[in-house]
Amino acid sequence: MKRAELAAFCKGLNGAMEDYPFGPDPLVMKVGGKMFALIGTNGSVDNISLKCEPHMAELLRMEHEAVKPGYHLNKKHWNTVTIDGSVPDNDIREMIRHSYELVVKGLTKAQRAELG
Repeated sequence: MKRAELAAFCKGLNGAMEDYPFGPDPLVMKVGGKMFALIGTNGSVDNISLKCEPHMAELLRMEHEAVKPGYHLNKKHWNTVTIDGSVPDNDIREMIRHSYELVVKGLTKAQRAELG
């Protein structure tokens, strides 16, 4: 997956919005005003930071060398995935969905109702 594909997949999730609160990079994807993905580039390599349940975050780090503790984020709850082809695209999509669902779960009942 490339940066544009990551962004398109994230934008396809219900209620997802893009934002640039830190300048032109990274692209921040939000739902209900809360971040669920940060898509950036380190040199010429794309990466995506995603929220993750702590136990699952540790397992993903052990399973994939390209999955590291969140860069400039809470390392217990966030992973940064280097998009180098070593993590299958379907796994990345599942990580994105998991992050999105964790954030939606933390929204107020009214915010969740707005999402449908």
